[in-house]
Amino acid sequence: MAGRASDDRLNLSAGIASVSVALVLIAAKLWALWQTGALSVAATLADSALDLVMSLGALAAIAYARRPADADHAFGHSSAEDLAALGQSLFILVSAALIAGGAMMRLNAPGDALSNEGAGIAAMALSIVLTAGLVAWQRRVARLTGNRVVAADSLHYLGDLIPALGAIGALWASRRFGLDWIDPAVALGAAALMVGGALKIGRGAWDALMDRAVDDDMVAGIEAIAGDFPGVHGHHDLRTRRAGSRVFVNLHIELDGEQSLHEAHEIGAALKRAILARYPRADVIIHKDPVGDPHDPRRAGAEQRPR
Repeated sequence: MAGRASDDRLNLSAGIASVSVALVLIAAKLWALWQTGALSVAATLADSALDLVMSLGALAAIAYARRPADADHAFGHSSAEDLAALGQSLFILVSAALIAGGAMMRLNAPGDALSNEGAGIAAMALSIVLTAGLVAWQRRVARLTGNRVVAADSLHYLGDLIPALGAIGALWASRRFGLDWIDPAVALGAAALMVGGALKIGRGAWDALMDRAVDDDMVAGIEAIAGDFPGVHGHHDLRTRRAGSRVFVNLHIELDGEQSLHEAHEIGAALKRAILARYPRADVIIHKDPVGDPHDPRRAGAEQRPR
């Protein structure tokens, strides 16, 4: 319980830091856009506005997902993280379309030249420093807690560094060489990055909501632990699914039917501890069958290890 409470505090700290950084960046980029009128700055401003929406959603999801299981939610509330991620991906796609449309209009019908590029460069430099610091903290939290929302938010902010660097390049090129076309070109690149990130986040959330099995490496790892475990004569019906940062594992093991219930329980409990030692944030349920059970689905020609 102490470990789970520590994870919750770290995850919440990452969520609060994300919201705080987004608020500061929105203020700085609004000022930079007012000073320069640069589309590349507008692209990063829109991205920061979406970051704020997503960070608020992520923070709410983290807070809600930490609630324990209850009578109406026997498996907990961690799917809230996936719902938040799916909503985030839709917001990103809409924003990317608006930015790309504005960039194309600027390319086809150039407007006024950029102005006060130095102010924009200063604002983008601040954005890079704050974003880099946030990403470093989020990556540390995700590594310690395994929280999927924090990890996804970290990847999204890491992607923001590229448009910010591009905006600085566009402002510098406009100031030094008068190459105003670079600004909408960078905006188009930022929109493309946003689309790629949205599709990745959305796919992961959709897979989790549709109860898709976890990756093959984790399935193989669980099978290897069960296959070599003392007292376990076989296993079948391994089923896995992911909900937010949690993985749910259901496994049938085959034990000596002549041993006592106490001995069978000890073997199952020890196997569960071994799986949790490898995958500490999994929720593991183990069903015990006697060797040669006539109800074993394999005897009916079913798949040995459906996932």
